[in-house]
Amino acid sequence: MSTMRAVLIKDDEGPIENLYIGETEKPVPEEGQVLVKVVAFGLNGMDLLQREGKYPLPPGTSTILGVEFSGRVDYLGPGVTKWSTGDEVFGLSGGGAYAEYVAIHQDLLIRKPPHMSWEEAAGIPENFITAQQAMIYGELKRGDNVLVHAGASGVARGLGARSVTATASTKEKLDFLLSIPNGATEVANYKTEDFSKTVKNATSGKGADVVVDFVGRTHWEKNIESLAVDGRMVILAMLSGSVVPAVDLGPILRKHLKIQGSTLRSRSLEYQSNLINSASFQEVVSKITGRDGDGPVRIYIHKVFPWTEIQKAHKEMSASKNIGKIVCRIS
Repeated sequence: MSTMRAVLIKDDEGPIENLYIGETEKPVPEEGQVLVKVVAFGLNGMDLLQREGKYPLPPGTSTILGVEFSGRVDYLGPGVTKWSTGDEVFGLSGGGAYAEYVAIHQDLLIRKPPHMSWEEAAGIPENFITAQQAMIYGELKRGDNVLVHAGASGVARGLGARSVTATASTKEKLDFLLSIPNGATEVANYKTEDFSKTVKNATSGKGADVVVDFVGRTHWEKNIESLAVDGRMVILAMLSGSVVPAVDLGPILRKHLKIQGSTLRSRSLEYQSNLINSASFQEVVSKITGRDGDGPVRIYIHKVFPWTEIQKAHKEMSASKNIGKIVCRIS
């Protein structure tokens, strides 16, 4: 049995201190899969939950943390036609990215542009593909007004949104959202302001045509208030909890609202492949550059850690002080 190094969790779950780099079985690519030698991987909130045993994994998913990575194609499994050994790629995985190697279906890989660093590429898949999913579910049309509670503002503006109101918890983060190309047009501190009033002021009282929510319970009432007639809300996570104590159904009926929920990690291979390989998402990818590039959509890296400092990386994310992606580079 061939082995590799990976970030593992002592006792399979627990605090940050349980993370360590150890030896584990190297994956063998199945039909249609390639083996990628990982150069860098991105951190996401679900990684923290999974480490604590609070994130149920989709069936058949690797128990190793990590859903996004960049690297080089190392080996081709049976039936692979899209890639060659040595190709530089980044991609989305159901798990297993915190490792030297990850086995991934050929349809979930994207070719890394030459101008993009390994760290930048590793920070793209989860956030940008999720944002793309939100825009599709939200039926975003050119000229729509959008409210987002996470970093989808660049994708929304790139797809033609007239206005984007974004929320965050600190002035530093709000200033950042206003400063980036194709970023938010309006911002609100959700801890100290009523963001529904910000939305109404930005839209001459109409409200948001699309709301993209990752927060859940604490934002529910103001999200409903923020929505315009015939508005659409997409719920993609429940960071503040899943149970809303009391719900007034009246506004949903009166304003003809459409509310839809989804996750990305648990969706089928066909669904994820169609999303990644859609013309609209490929167009978004073609426009992404790093912080210092000139693209209309940019990937911002908060900090890069060597993977030997994975505990420090998880502490940085747990503190919620990052503006941009936290990425680890494998040495």
